[in-house]
Amino acid sequence: MLAIWVKARIKPGERQRFLKAIEADALASERDEPGCLRFNVLQDAQDANVYYFYEVYKDEAALEAHRAAPHYAAWRAVADVLDGPTEPTRCQTVFPAARAYWGKP
Repeated sequence: MLAIWVKARIKPGERQRFLKAIEADALASERDEPGCLRFNVLQDAQDANVYYFYEVYKDEAALEAHRAAPHYAAWRAVADVLDGPTEPTRCQTVFPAARAYWGKP
């Protein structure tokens, strides 16, 4: 499995536009993509303009399928809400290791 932790800083005043776009992307990712096992969006407790995405994919092919999905294109269409580039970190999942935990075969 492949996990990604992404830090995104948004421009002040763009919160509602950002949240609408990332919510649609996150929900559609988990609902419509068999290879997307998790897509969580978190807000930093100290800075309301900083968000983190925690995404888990079955493999690299699932990540590429995510990037080709229509809802990803809609998210990228509002990239102007970002205050600088996102900061992705690729990770290996360690625990829980059982595939059944992730909810998709």
